[in-house]
Amino acid sequence: MLSILLITLAATFFTGIIIRTKSIASGRKGPGIFQPIKDVIRLFRKGAVYSETTSFIFQMMPVIYFASVFVAMLLVPFGQSKGILSFSGDFVFFAYVLGIGKFFSITGAMDTGSSFEGMGASRESLYSMFAEPALFILMGSLSLLTGYTSFQEIFAALHLGSSISYALALMAAFVFLLIAMIENSRMPIDDPKTHLELTMVHEVMILDNSGFDLGLILSAGYLKFAIYGTIIFNLFSGTIAYEYAIPLFFAIQAFLAFVIGMIESFMARFRMSHNAQYIVVLSSVSLLVFFGALLIAGKFI
Repeated sequence: MLSILLITLAATFFTGIIIRTKSIASGRKGPGIFQPIKDVIRLFRKGAVYSETTSFIFQMMPVIYFASVFVAMLLVPFGQSKGILSFSGDFVFFAYVLGIGKFFSITGAMDTGSSFEGMGASRESLYSMFAEPALFILMGSLSLLTGYTSFQEIFAALHLGSSISYALALMAAFVFLLIAMIENSRMPIDDPKTHLELTMVHEVMILDNSGFDLGLILSAGYLKFAIYGTIIFNLFSGTIAYEYAIPLFFAIQAFLAFVIGMIESFMARFRMSHNAQYIVVLSSVSLLVFFGALLIAGKFI
């Protein structure tokens, strides 16, 4: 229950810090940290408008997408506390419950009958497919290293007692951060501020969503950022007491948001043809973690 509360609180400021960092880096005043949440609340007060070309699939998509992220949030532990849903192999369920939400978001975009939304859906499905091996190689490596197959047991047994284990945790944090940026369609994969249909990915998929439905989609994205930030926190939390773990949690979440803001401020978006190469690199980094886990476990021949 504690992880749900903390993830929800972190989601209220995560995207706001990203936007605020980008504003300061570009010399602008910019909106407040809680402006994205205010926008979502405003959208929740509005009704949704549906095109005549859409079916019930499009209308169901925002709810299923948000529900998939919420269920994934139930699986994430906080330090020594288990998630509400915790079982052996739960990280596999975590990946595929998010995959269900991604599937329906892609299907909902294609249900509009718009060629632009179909184009964005095909791009997002391709990027997610390339990012999936990195996640499973990484979690499989940590499972091999600790001997456990659930999130809470893996993180609880991941003692950072050597320089190699610290290096593995840093590389794992790097992979999780980039996966979060890919899953949320951020720079340098996608530019959430662009309005040119030919180069949009996620934004073009939700062009037909409005009101309450759009609020669900945006809030699910904010939660997803905080979820990956919590996973990164768990890589380093160990057995820290709660009075120190909670401030560290918010510090790591704020730092990750700041890093993403700086990346988006000083990096240009890649050409579409280079995105796949960039994402596949994540699997290479995950393989380094795998070989490091073999080295620590004494199974490297």
